[in-house]
Amino acid sequence: MSSLPTLVCVHAHPDDEAFFAAGAVAHYASLGHRVVLITCTNGALGFDQNRRAGNEENHDDVATKATRAAELQRSVATLGFSRAINLGYDDSGMMGWAENKNVDAFMNVDVGAAARSVAAILDEEEAAVVVTYDERGFYGHPDHIQANVVARRAVQLSASVERLYYCVVPEGVITTLIAGAHEIGLSLPAFVLDAGTHVADELVATTMDVGSLVKVKHDAMAAHASQIDNEDLVEMNDDLFSLLFSTEYYQRAWSRHDASGDATDLFGGL
Repeated sequence: MSSLPTLVCVHAHPDDEAFFAAGAVAHYASLGHRVVLITCTNGALGFDQNRRAGNEENHDDVATKATRAAELQRSVATLGFSRAINLGYDDSGMMGWAENKNVDAFMNVDVGAAARSVAAILDEEEAAVVVTYDERGFYGHPDHIQANVVARRAVQLSASVERLYYCVVPEGVITTLIAGAHEIGLSLPAFVLDAGTHVADELVATTMDVGSLVKVKHDAMAAHASQIDNEDLVEMNDDLFSLLFSTEYYQRAWSRHDASGDATDLFGGL
């Protein structure tokens, strides 16, 4: 095991690792840090081979689960994760789907039991830093919200973790992105213009320039080809993709000790 501190990402579905903290993962992996992925669900309610969403009639959950597992392995290799663990919980689907009522869905699991499983991994890996989503799950997906709840509980149970961070977008960045896109003649997609997922600028503790890694991030996203709702991101032109994904922002949600030195480095000051 590397003598450098370890980063663990707690994500909800296969493909989330390609969108949230992917630049940080690739950066720290390239420096020799051990970087570990915990994916909470099997992703079985994603788009199937016939492009059917998880709540559509005749959706093929079994094939989708297998496809997404294979895609996840390709993304993991692209980003440089040292280890990837899938907890195997059932996908809950989007908020309001009938599948939310599945007693085995991740949103309905025993939080204490799930957190103990995650905490055991954190301590086995001697994790120093954990990254997940904020309390809103970044955009309100029930599995993302549950990942936050489980990760927060797990960090409290862990003996090794020093810091917990959330992947966020600061409020001021939305305005800057729109202005920057206008300057170079690019049209931003609706998901950016209508973003409701940003946080107050002062909540951002760490800003990471991952501009040199945008192709790695793009390739990780592209590995999840079955998820057709991401096609607009994978197919956008290089300038716009770089504008959107060359910087990552993190809110420090918890720290075991007084934190300092992490303005550009999640491990800063440790």
